[in-house]
Amino acid sequence: MNIKRFHAPTSREALAKARMAFGEGTLILSNRPTAGGVEVVATAEETLSTLEPAAAPPVALAGSRLQERADDLAASPVRLQQATRTEPRPDAARTAVAKDTEQLAMSTLSFQDYVRERMLRRRHEALNGDAPALPVPERATERVPLRPSTLPASAPVARHNPLRPMHADLGAEQLTPAAPRRPAPAAAAPTLAAGTSQQNLMKELQAMKDLIEDRFNTLAWLGQARQNPIQSNLMLKLIRAGYSPALARAVLEHLPEHLPAPDAVRWLMEVLERNLKTDAHALPLYEEGGIYAMVGATGVGKTTTTAKLAALCARVHGPQSVGLITLDTYRVGAHEQLRSYGRMLGVVAHLAHDRAALQDLLGLLSSKKMVLIDTTGIAPRDPRKRDLLDVLDLPGVNRLLVLNASAHGDTLDDVLTGFKTTGSQQAILSKVDEAVKLGPAIDALIRHQMVLRGVTNGQRVPEDWEAADAHKLVGTSMRTSVKSAFDPKAAELNFFFSPATATADEQGLADVA
Repeated sequence: MNIKRFHAPTSREALAKARMAFGEGTLILSNRPTAGGVEVVATAEETLSTLEPAAAPPVALAGSRLQERADDLAASPVRLQQATRTEPRPDAARTAVAKDTEQLAMSTLSFQDYVRERMLRRRHEALNGDAPALPVPERATERVPLRPSTLPASAPVARHNPLRPMHADLGAEQLTPAAPRRPAPAAAAPTLAAGTSQQNLMKELQAMKDLIEDRFNTLAWLGQARQNPIQSNLMLKLIRAGYSPALARAVLEHLPEHLPAPDAVRWLMEVLERNLKTDAHALPLYEEGGIYAMVGATGVGKTTTTAKLAALCARVHGPQSVGLITLDTYRVGAHEQLRSYGRMLGVVAHLAHDRAALQDLLGLLSSKKMVLIDTTGIAPRDPRKRDLLDVLDLPGVNRLLVLNASAHGDTLDDVLTGFKTTGSQQAILSKVDEAVKLGPAIDALIRHQMVLRGVTNGQRVPEDWEAADAHKLVGTSMRTSVKSAFDPKAAELNFFFSPATATADEQGLADVA
């Protein structure tokens, strides 16, 4: 007898190997999951047909066995449901049994289908647990006929097709006349692994799709920029001024068509000015008053900025209207520096070691027009940053983030992200006189939607303090004439391009049309 085993990672591949070996007349005998995939046992239909004459039993015994098979078929759920719908008489049922007997005696393949249907019925009843498997009678003469209404109703089981693709979680015991048992939990492992692999495959396909879409969008934008020389020149000008490619593209995508070059430059500067938030329509800090804490990285000029604001407030409202507090107990001479500025202004500088001391000092200075708190410089990723922000988490305390205008754009992004708080975001731009390009600082302020409350451009107290003027800052950033090795050329714009992010394109821009 020509029976072969086929091993493959999946049942589909194993079935394909069996078909290649035996052709269309392939008969699947069993299948089971293995460590390497699936094992399928198959043979050809011609092999079974050659064995029929040799394996034929005596006529009387064959008739008895066929009668038993017919009885089992008559008691199957499919037959019972048909009998329930039609309600035949006993003589009609015996006639149907006789027809089934003749049909089963004619075809070996029909007998194979019968065995599979019976095994699937037994497994279905065992899994449902609502009815025990029906016993198989030894002789047809000893069978007691049962009414269809006395047997429990069961869902019809589909006839097994040996050429239908098989699932890897079906074992060989389901296709052989063995005692019914529940499948082992380990049989679900291939199914779970297959589901995980499918999810990973879908993620990889989605990532590939996004990459292709991004690349095609970039190519389309570059093609459009080459066709519009004004747009291409403005893009190059923005990048050379220090603005990020994401913000530059998000702005220039809304550039009106058929604008001459001077009008296009004017439109671009107006868009940047509208999106740079300042306190131009509010009172200056030293006239508005309140409690302000200077926060930021190390060396950005927090103490000098504190002294400038204190001097401006003392000039307008008198020294008795200003209160100075320092939390900087880490840097050597920090308290002495602020105390020296206070002596020059006639203001006492207090020192607070913790949250409780700060709260007591704020209660003591509650009558002051303006209270300024100098803090320790903390890096954005320093673990102590959270402790500092918790100390300042008091009612009425406003945080002013001091940004170094000469810092790199990535550094400014890191600082803004690390010190971002809920509510209004306010910032002061320091060391403008040291910045070669103002583009990175203005770009970061626009994308993070910070309100610029003032600008410092030197060490003099309080002369080197200026109000935030969006028109002046944007104009200064666009008039940068310094040549640098970091400035890109027109042919290198392709390397700067990336799709406009949601932050720059949707949330960061307020009015570009």
